[in-house]
Amino acid sequence: MYHGRFKGSHYDVGYKWGNLLYKNNKIISKQHTFKITEERKKFVEKCLPIYEKYYPEILREIKGIADGQQDSYEDLCTFLMSMYCFEFDNHCTCFAFKDDNNIIFGRNSDFLVELEKLYMNCLYNLNRMYSFNGNTTAFVEMEDGINEYGLAIGLTFIYPTIIKPGFNAGLLVRYLLEKCKTTNEVIESIKTLPIASQQTLTIVDYTGNIVVIECNAENIEVIKPNIDGNFVVATNEFNSKNMKKYNNYNIDDWKAQERYEIAYNTLKKNKDKFSFELAKNILSGKYGFLCQYDRKTNADTVWSVIYDIKNKKVYRVEGNPSRKSFKEDLRLKFNYES
Repeated sequence: MYHGRFKGSHYDVGYKWGNLLYKNNKIISKQHTFKITEERKKFVEKCLPIYEKYYPEILREIKGIADGQQDSYEDLCTFLMSMYCFEFDNHCTCFAFKDDNNIIFGRNSDFLVELEKLYMNCLYNLNRMYSFNGNTTAFVEMEDGINEYGLAIGLTFIYPTIIKPGFNAGLLVRYLLEKCKTTNEVIESIKTLPIASQQTLTIVDYTGNIVVIECNAENIEVIKPNIDGNFVVATNEFNSKNMKKYNNYNIDDWKAQERYEIAYNTLKKNKDKFSFELAKNILSGKYGFLCQYDRKTNADTVWSVIYDIKNKKVYRVEGNPSRKSFKEDLRLKFNYES
């Protein structure tokens, strides 16, 4: 896992990073995962005015990367903004829980083994934005993270059945980490932003306000804890009544329903025994299938995180948590009273 620290303006950090890769003969557009088609170009042309209106800073960062790479800004935008909207092999499990002693967010990121050395952990501290620690299988976009105000967010990808111009999943998470302090601010922001892809967002803040947002270009559903306990769970399918019609049941979702049931039922059975250890054991597969992939199939859990919000602690496994240990990351400076 690469580790990046980004401080300053969006353009400057983009240029420095893109140029560093260029000097080391690493050209993003020459990677085999870099997909540019006419369909994607036309789609992203319609997305660009939306980002210009709602998130111009991210366009400056992408322009900086392109300039540092001495490559096409338009192609880089096409690659990043069409991600999650056509196809993607990212599969994950998220949950969050709260009691008097704990506010915990947990996430496994399941992806392709062949790319695991390219995944990134990023520490961002950009001008006029909230600082955050996040993780990604790409760059610029984030798949999970926690910001200085104790807001933790993680996505799970839902295979696209509809798309419209707007924010994709990874740029949604990045935007929210940089601009929101609380779960309620996230909910209000989601309602104002045009959305392109299909995803869930598991969200918890320093007050213990926990939700899952299931959303796509047509609908937004906010799911809160119910009588089963003060927790939420999300995998790679929609579960709310109004969103199930958007699921694609003809694809390999890497046992999304089984992972959901394992995490949900374990938290339900242990709702009076929430702890950091419980989160770690769920993510490590000790209660059933969550990360026990056969690496020969090119699938595995490539990182796992636990954000202990009450105690202002960040833990990460760079690899599969059934084989490697969580290690604390002390770099993010928090800015809230727990």
